[in-house]
Amino acid sequence: MSTASGPPSSADIISGIGFRVVEAIERAPEDLIAELGEFPTPDISDQMNRLYAMNSAIRPFCDPELRLAGSACTVKVFPGDNLMVHKSLDIAQPGDVVVVDASSSTMNAVLGDTISMKARHRGIAGFVIDGLVRDVPAIRRLGDFPVFARGITPIGPLHRGPGEVNYPIAVGGIVVHPGDVLVADESGVVVVPRDSVIDVLRSLRAKSSTQKEYMAKVASGSFSNAWVDEILEHNGVTVGK
Repeated sequence: MSTASGPPSSADIISGIGFRVVEAIERAPEDLIAELGEFPTPDISDQMNRLYAMNSAIRPFCDPELRLAGSACTVKVFPGDNLMVHKSLDIAQPGDVVVVDASSSTMNAVLGDTISMKARHRGIAGFVIDGLVRDVPAIRRLGDFPVFARGITPIGPLHRGPGEVNYPIAVGGIVVHPGDVLVADESGVVVVPRDSVIDVLRSLRAKSSTQKEYMAKVASGSFSNAWVDEILEHNGVTVGK
């Protein structure tokens, strides 16, 4: 009786999906990205009805005072592999944020200080990673390169693939399309869909002056919670004594 030899067909690497790279994507205008980056992420989140903030597990592994704003160059990797992260350095434009979907893996790091230095030389604004990083002390010593991730490990990545560049990904519970605008600070990471940038900015500008006035009154102790009672009354809540 003959026996099977060699690996099963399920072990084959298939061309196409899983080995795709898109070089040209649409981006929001640089001046609008820069203006968005001046607003705190909680304010931006509020203007999108709190639906586009990433999971709080994704946090800075750099100087926490560093801010990050730029168009998303999206990367999907097989957990523990970073072949396409390396390729993204050839695709991303200066000012882009490389956003990596590593499936929230808690195994291997997706990158460390070496690829961070390479990205910095290419003018990339920073990384946001739904996965792990390593060499955090060395990344922090870079001083001005923002890296946000889910955690750290000493275990390095493989470089085999599969992976994709500039296809839609899911990072921190949010779908990120190539060219969406990411803003990150010590409070977290928000994603502004590229076609909503102008509307979100318009809302932020309109809120800015009224918010400053409101916070000045709160700071001076001049505020009322009457609005709370109005909501409670509307919902039939009674307050007993």
